[in-house]
Amino acid sequence: MAIVFITGSTDGLGRAAARSLLDAGHRVVLHARSADRAASLGELAPRAAGIVIGDLRSAEQTRSIADQVNAIGRMDAIIQNAGVYPEGSRGSTPEVHAGVLAVNTLAPYILTALIDRPSRLIYLSSGLHRGGEGSLRDLDWTKRSWDPAKAYAESKLQVVALAFAVARRWPQVFSNAVDPGWVRTRMGGPGAPVDLDTGQRTQTWLAVSDEPAAKVSGRYWHHMRQEQPASEAADPEFQDQLIASLGALTGLALPEA
Repeated sequence: MAIVFITGSTDGLGRAAARSLLDAGHRVVLHARSADRAASLGELAPRAAGIVIGDLRSAEQTRSIADQVNAIGRMDAIIQNAGVYPEGSRGSTPEVHAGVLAVNTLAPYILTALIDRPSRLIYLSSGLHRGGEGSLRDLDWTKRSWDPAKAYAESKLQVVALAFAVARRWPQVFSNAVDPGWVRTRMGGPGAPVDLDTGQRTQTWLAVSDEPAAKVSGRYWHHMRQEQPASEAADPEFQDQLIASLGALTGLALPEA
């Protein structure tokens, strides 16, 4: 049985993935952005191998999350599930970054750099990432007029590129990106066409399955099938430039193999 850390596991896809893994006998480390949110875990809390707390909008708290996970022990897999949907304004984090960039891109990067290297990494993206090319010209939206949909799409392309960059740098780790589809969650809304079980299935399978089909790296998945991502996300030059930019923004280098 595996031990799996899931970011953003108090509701939605993260909670569904946690329940699925726990029901299958795996150990799960849960994440909540605050103590109040952790209190909403209900029956999942006593079943968890641990609960870590921190707001992914804050780089300092994200680093604390990494420390808390490392104190529990080495994870077999990490599902980078947490994310925010398009926001009406750029916002400003404690480090003065755009909120969407901080949660959807910088936090997964920081956690990847600081948490003891697992055997498997899964990053949740979106089919909307295909509208996110060209972000390196103004990664943090300090020069452009704010465009919520574009900012979200860029962040989801960046996380695919991050998954692929990790696959190239760490060949001993299975690193993949997943598009769960438009799921009936608080974020997706009640009219979304995909149910929670379908939405969580691919990432939990990639996290723990011993099937040869699941033990691959540098792939983009949608509902248990591999798909071709946006060309920029699959471009090694873009991946390397993105990693360098994220390193500069966070002050953290992504370790080499």
